[in-house]
Amino acid sequence: MIDKRPASRYRRCMDDSLQPNAEQILDAALVLGERLGWDALHLHDLAQALGVGLPVIHRHYAGKDALAEAWFDRADRALLAAGETPGWEALPVRDRLERALWAWLQAQAPHRRLSAAMLRYKLQIDHLHLQAQGALRVSRTVQWWREVARLPCVGLRREAEEVALSGLFLATYARWLRDDTPQAAVTRHWLTRQLARAEALALRWPG
Repeated sequence: MIDKRPASRYRRCMDDSLQPNAEQILDAALVLGERLGWDALHLHDLAQALGVGLPVIHRHYAGKDALAEAWFDRADRALLAAGETPGWEALPVRDRLERALWAWLQAQAPHRRLSAAMLRYKLQIDHLHLQAQGALRVSRTVQWWREVARLPCVGLRREAEEVALSGLFLATYARWLRDDTPQAAVTRHWLTRQLARAEALALRWPG
């Protein structure tokens, strides 16, 4: 039998009648998703685990995929925070790109396998609308990645850069999701090499 009892840190929502906020709901969904699997997670299970009614969940999240989007938003915030590191602008562009993307990945590390399950859920054949949202998500994250790295390109060069970075982002993420080495060292080394190659190609670009 599946154990759907709430984790102890959320039990206070039942004990003192406090309604959880958006972050607490997301944290509870991640815990429950790890236990049940993302595909098997239902919002009524989440509400029961938190000791609240479905209207409380709906107040913060329009549906289950909104929880997944909030999880990726949390990673975006980690990426943005990387750019606030003292001395950030003095770093080479290649280092800024690597550190920012790694911050995004590390934010998901506590629930790496669940992140993969979220993506598989989006890719189910009857979830075309989620796949469209996923494409927009990638574009939005890559735009923030460029901003945090302080990339100055415009025009045709910017467009080529966005295409290249989008491909690198997806390839790195796919590798990282499957990388069981300590601290995902294999993926980190691969990313470092790819950025070095991209930098060399960019330096050959006219202008």
